[in-house]
Amino acid sequence: VQAAPQQVAEDKFVFDIPDYENINHVVVFMLGTIPFPEGMGGSVYFCYPDQSGMAVWQLLGFVTNDKPSAIFKISGLKSGKGSQHPFGAMNLPQTPTVAQIGISVELLENLAQQTPVASAAVSSVDSFTEFTQKMLDNFYNFASSFAVTQAQMTPNPSEAFIPANVVLKW
Repeated sequence: VQAAPQQVAEDKFVFDIPDYENINHVVVFMLGTIPFPEGMGGSVYFCYPDQSGMAVWQLLGFVTNDKPSAIFKISGLKSGKGSQHPFGAMNLPQTPTVAQIGISVELLENLAQQTPVASAAVSSVDSFTEFTQKMLDNFYNFASSFAVTQAQMTPNPSEAFIPANVVLKW
């Protein structure tokens, strides 16, 4: 958790992300100690150095007092193109192995009109559904690892056998 941003302007803050090549998702959240001013929120930008070392900024989304946290997928962004952003005119230090998250405090009306990069959105499937699907896939793979043919079965009156296709049908 990085709770100490660099303030680069009155309404702009950046957080350094070392070793960003090995990070898939970034979670941005408010600590709850200082809310945004009334009618304001924060645009969340991701910046990484391209092959020539130039900073590429991409809009991920936003956080507000009503939506104080968000998860963004950054693993697919490293090959995308940059967009218009409020950090463009600033000469922020950028090293080849460090990415940055930028927060720009803006009016809520402006936040609603911005279009984040599509690949930053995290799955809209709720976490319980996703967990259940993965758990059942894991269960089927585990149970299948014990599969034997009828010829390989040895009679044991204390064991019940369930055909694998029954689990698949379910």
